[in-house]
Amino acid sequence: VEDTIAEYVKKYKNVDTNRDEVVIVPGGKPIMFFTILALVEEGDEVIYPNPGYPIYESLIRFVGGVPVSMPLVEKNDFRVDIEDLRQKITSKTKMVILNSPANPTGGILTEDDMRQIADLIRGKGIFVLTDEIYSRIVYEGEPVSIATMPGMKDYTIILDGFSKTYAMTGWRLGFGIMHKDIAKKVDRLIANSTSNTAAFTQLAGKEALEGPQTDIDNMVKEFRRRRDFIVERLNSIDGITCKKPQGAFYVFPNITGTGMKSVELADYLLEEANVAVLDGVSFGEYGEGHIRLSYATSMDNIEEALNRIEKALKKLKDK
Repeated sequence: VEDTIAEYVKKYKNVDTNRDEVVIVPGGKPIMFFTILALVEEGDEVIYPNPGYPIYESLIRFVGGVPVSMPLVEKNDFRVDIEDLRQKITSKTKMVILNSPANPTGGILTEDDMRQIADLIRGKGIFVLTDEIYSRIVYEGEPVSIATMPGMKDYTIILDGFSKTYAMTGWRLGFGIMHKDIAKKVDRLIANSTSNTAAFTQLAGKEALEGPQTDIDNMVKEFRRRRDFIVERLNSIDGITCKKPQGAFYVFPNITGTGMKSVELADYLLEEANVAVLDGVSFGEYGEGHIRLSYATSMDNIEEALNRIEKALKKLKDK
């Protein structure tokens, strides 16, 4: 299975790797957990995206690291502010976490972004954990891995898996690509915790990678259709504006026009409209003023939810 994953990574990420650099784990989170555990010492600073997947900050704190938030704001298309990153890198910086396409924003870092980030950290002994779990769900252009930048591969840990691309959520199958010396350490941590990843799910993953990829193209085409619909509808609702995400299957609309805080609006929509959304602050303080909606559901569900949201907000305005 390691050989199959290595060939997949060469083809779809343009990263030259081999089985010695592949670590197979039960899900995506173990790559976050074990690489941070292996590389980050108490007091080390780790720069992470905010808003971003909440587990990043949680794990940094768990190992005694110092989380340093990297704001991803709407006016910058939810991309990294290179000057802000430059100012946050210190002699204590041990790792930078990237996520592109991103949860919760759907934002993508450009090739130029990756080049500039690489230029900032190259030669400083700083590792990059790049979460590429949504890398095949992209609507414009092609995603670029920072591991392809000159001098970056040995200091980059790529996280990927099968839950998004192959709709294998619950199968608990993920993988990491990293320098073979780090891979040995992570393998030891896995052996002493989960023992291994279930053999039958690994075989299913091998079949997914080696089989026809047309279903992924069809899935992304359908996600694009849902994305376009949900963005247009959200922008038609008074008090909400929404940028069009470039990847993943989330929208992160701006709800400041409603006059409500993110948590307040999320609670209101759950109680008044029976629609579950996530408040932006769940993903970090820079998520304030936003909510997250997933369009990994049917068009009927999306349309019904948006109708309910619109009705609930109109009722609020009419009070």
